[in-house]
Amino acid sequence: MHTARRAARAVASVVRECNYASQRMLELRLFPDLPLTDGDDAPDTYADFLRRSHAALWNEPSARRRAAGSRPRN
Repeated sequence: MHTARRAARAVASVVRECNYASQRMLELRLFPDLPLTDGDDAPDTYADFLRRSHAALWNEPSARRRAAGSRPRN
């Protein structure tokens, strides 16, 4: 029984790691400017400008909530 539990934990760990990697790759593809340390700075070149994501971040509140004074969740 001990061996079965240990194997189940190992499988769960692999599934958790694959899920994290898949989610991270999706974030990097959808929002290429996220990993940058200077994400709030203006782009240096026109190519950098075009590379920036036009989509809203996941934790950004809606316009209605922003107008009501809501802050983004972290």
